[in-house]
Amino acid sequence: MNGKRTGHASIRGHLAYRRMCIEVESPEQFGYGNIEHNLTESSMTDTIWDDLDLDLRGLVLAYGDHLGNPELRAAIASEGEGLQPDHVLTTPGAAAALFIVNTALLHKDSHIIVAAPNYITNIETPRALGANVTPLPLHFEEQWRVDVNKLAKLIRPETTLVSLTSPHNPTGAVIPEEDLREIIALVEENNCVLLFDETYRDMAFDRRTPLAASLSPRAISVASLSKTYGLPGIRTGWLINKDPQLMETFLAAKEQIFICGSVVDEEIAARFMAKKEVFLPKIQAHIQTNFEVVRAWIAQNEAFEWVEPQGGAVCFPRVKADLPIDVDLFYKTLNERYKTFVGPGHWFEMDRRYMRIGFGWPSKEELAGGLTCITEALKHAQKGS
Repeated sequence: MNGKRTGHASIRGHLAYRRMCIEVESPEQFGYGNIEHNLTESSMTDTIWDDLDLDLRGLVLAYGDHLGNPELRAAIASEGEGLQPDHVLTTPGAAAALFIVNTALLHKDSHIIVAAPNYITNIETPRALGANVTPLPLHFEEQWRVDVNKLAKLIRPETTLVSLTSPHNPTGAVIPEEDLREIIALVEENNCVLLFDETYRDMAFDRRTPLAASLSPRAISVASLSKTYGLPGIRTGWLINKDPQLMETFLAAKEQIFICGSVVDEEIAARFMAKKEVFLPKIQAHIQTNFEVVRAWIAQNEAFEWVEPQGGAVCFPRVKADLPIDVDLFYKTLNERYKTFVGPGHWFEMDRRYMRIGFGWPSKEELAGGLTCITEALKHAQKGS
């Protein structure tokens, strides 16, 4: 032997990547054709191109503005008081925005506080970087509320980021404006940064909170068109921040990873944003209709309990602790016999009695059918039945 290592096992990068359950077990990996009732999705129904009625003839397929399509950035900035287009950086989906922020600000031994449960990328990317991740536990019994006092006690001198989401995925909980302002004051006082995932902001059932980035240069807002507007296929998201030095760093990261976004995707996004208010009422009506279906099902089903969501397109009910069930048999029956899929608790590092049910993506009929299948699968999995 010449002493050289060979084989893939010896190839290690700096980032400790590993695949996440939520992606390995996703419906697109399993195959949509194998699913009859898809309640896993955390978004609105996918938009069909014909519904957009767009003509892209004449579009020049060149490199685009590195910050992103100017019209798109202007439309995004217009939704926050005091925001300018240069405060917006477009990215290929919100996932890329989160990746840019984490890799730009964190390093090995950095400290980050992350609400848990959470969309697992918000936790897994800091872990891959070797950062010291402290969870801020959210509890069913506390209505999944972010406790500002508990957050304050977790902040250390070396804390770089506080990562929160509102409306929250997977629970649908919303951080009230007064709490958001307290959180921002807290990060300003401690010289750290708030990473605020606002992907579901337009899906809030009540009044929307201000864009976090509009309240402080210490706040970074992240969102996309994927969840609320059913446009995941154009991979268009963004981050917003008023600190010019941070934005220069984020732009450098984007340029080194992507150079710029797809001019096709961003042109579609810009034209969609120009008439967003035409689409939003229909989306809100669909969400409200399906939410009422889930609410009625929960009310009639003594086996489950939930914290009623305040926004978004998902909820996070759980099978009551005193109900004896074989959890593995429940999911096996649900998937194999009833061809129905939900987001099991382990996707979010939670007990598998929890499940994320997406009510925005399916039709009213598919949702109702899937909920019936959950009821039947649970009956089958009850011990002693």
